[in-house]
Amino acid sequence: MSRGFPPIPNPCCCCCCSFVPAPSPSSSSAPFCCPTNSLASDSLLILSSPNRHPASASGTCLFNSTMRFPRNPAVAFCLSIFFSPNLSRPASPFLSSSRSACTSRRYSLGKKKSFHSSGAILPHASYTMDEVHRTVEGNDGTSKGPHIWASPEGGSDIEIAKQIFCNRSLNMRNIVAVGFDMDYTLAQYKPETFESLAYEGTIRKLVYDLGYPPELLHWTFDWTYMVRGLVLDKKRGNILKMDRHKYVKVAYHGFREMSKEEKVGTYGSTLIRDSFDEPDYALIDTLFSLAEAYLFAQLVDLKDKNPGKVPQGADYARMYKDVRAAVDLCHRDGTLKQMVAEDPKRYINEDTSIVPMLKMLRDSGRATFLVTNSLWDYTNIVMNFLCGGRTMHGSDPCNFEWLKYFDVVVTGSAKPGFFHEDNRAGLFEVEPESGMLLNTDNGTPMPQVGNTVPRIVLKKELSKPCRVFQGGSVGHLHKLLSIESSSQVLYVGDHIYGDILRSKKVLGWRTMLVVPELEREVELLWQLRDTRRQLRLLRNERDHIEDEVHHLKWSLKFENLNADRKKKLCGTLDQLEVERDKVRITHQQAQRECHQKFHKVWGQLMKTGYQNSRFAHQVERFACLYTSQVSNISLYSPDKYYRPSEDFMPHEFGILPL
Repeated sequence: MSRGFPPIPNPCCCCCCSFVPAPSPSSSSAPFCCPTNSLASDSLLILSSPNRHPASASGTCLFNSTMRFPRNPAVAFCLSIFFSPNLSRPASPFLSSSRSACTSRRYSLGKKKSFHSSGAILPHASYTMDEVHRTVEGNDGTSKGPHIWASPEGGSDIEIAKQIFCNRSLNMRNIVAVGFDMDYTLAQYKPETFESLAYEGTIRKLVYDLGYPPELLHWTFDWTYMVRGLVLDKKRGNILKMDRHKYVKVAYHGFREMSKEEKVGTYGSTLIRDSFDEPDYALIDTLFSLAEAYLFAQLVDLKDKNPGKVPQGADYARMYKDVRAAVDLCHRDGTLKQMVAEDPKRYINEDTSIVPMLKMLRDSGRATFLVTNSLWDYTNIVMNFLCGGRTMHGSDPCNFEWLKYFDVVVTGSAKPGFFHEDNRAGLFEVEPESGMLLNTDNGTPMPQVGNTVPRIVLKKELSKPCRVFQGGSVGHLHKLLSIESSSQVLYVGDHIYGDILRSKKVLGWRTMLVVPELEREVELLWQLRDTRRQLRLLRNERDHIEDEVHHLKWSLKFENLNADRKKKLCGTLDQLEVERDKVRITHQQAQRECHQKFHKVWGQLMKTGYQNSRFAHQVERFACLYTSQVSNISLYSPDKYYRPSEDFMPHEFGILPL
């Protein structure tokens, strides 16, 4: 019997493993999937195999073993780190030379080449969150663009950081329309510039409009400090990270870490458990909220150290309310968006895979739409930059060519209210050239006041150009796209509550969540795979020693032992308790160091210790799919069937044969 990692099983055809019988070598179906272990789950893999070679020449799995499986689908992305169909790692000890025998021809390994679109080489996309920028090298050693599924190299290995991970089965053949949010979905803002801009604007509003001291103007912003998934305790001035069961695992008062006793005394000793929801708490569930969370922590420290410097009578809750008001003022006066519009490249990441992705979806026969809370003028500037590199004052100024990639564009949508069918918001059509709003009757043109002749659009015109609207509701959108069933729509967004929860829970749309932080997270998971294995072994050793200690204590208390026997057992017990304490401290320190490699303060985004974080729990509940960048869609077939890993209860671990 051996513990640890087996050789890699047959590679999977989907982003997350599903367990199906292996096809014959002549089968034209996608490669089959083998179960794998995850270091991020609470399970321990136990392997006993007479043949450690992962596959025979015929593509049949030869494992004859028992294996523990992950207990929660939310750890599916960890599975694919170690046993991925698209794993691209040089000299990996887990890759087998017989791997190609287990894959279909479309997924066979080969030398990666650049891909061409319309005769031009697609340049490599740039991502802020990717610390290890990966490019595909051509024969001449130059950097080429990322592949898309429709390119000659499409369907080959997809590196783990670019994969799409699946929580619920989704057959893309059933999807007739794919929709996108814009901000932080299609447009990925650079936190070091955009969030700093938002922070500085908020500071000015606090000082000049809300009476805070001028010394705030000298404060600086650390854009790496806060992460998504945190909860702000408005009344107490605390910032919390919780697991999926809403137990507080990490807590700071301002920038001071709270002790275990403080955490238990504040959040663990009440008769009725707190729900940690509004109005007493604020959820940091979008990247837009990171700057305000950091500023709130600074104000908490200021109040604690210099209470006379904050406005009279301002408690923690009042300070948070003021921060929110200042943020809203920044957005209302247009300062932020004007700065971005002047120089989009400074604030938005370029992703040249977006246009090929949109083309691929439309070529597959699907409608595409955009629903954003931004108004038309700003939307047009951002989409020009993303789809053509055009800016307001460039040599090739903004135009409306990007609209050809969409069937319908809805601006000023006021999400999440947009997703309620009983929403009675009026729908106005936008004239792209002038930005003027035209009255419509549920999208049908109406005579405008002052015009004696109604604006008539022929049916053949309606079927061709994209139409731009402002306001309205999801009912209008369904009519415009001729959507018969909500399950025929896939919507891609970045905001758990604004984009994903409402569209999934209220409408039944299929959903994909964009999590840019995931790109770095899975890279680190791969690098720390040996460390996490050692953590698992330390935890098992700790459990084993504790069991022995409990058994000895029980024997000493209840068994009738002679003096010599009792003395011997007491000596053994003392040794075990010393060993237990040593292993416990070693395990805790190693676990803390491991988590600090992900983030110095908050640790791994998707974990709190061995439990999924609250953020991971929300991703699992509300997102059918999730991925690091929206353009990762282009790496998969538009007709792909996404399948999740199988659910297992704890009593099933270790007893299910392969």
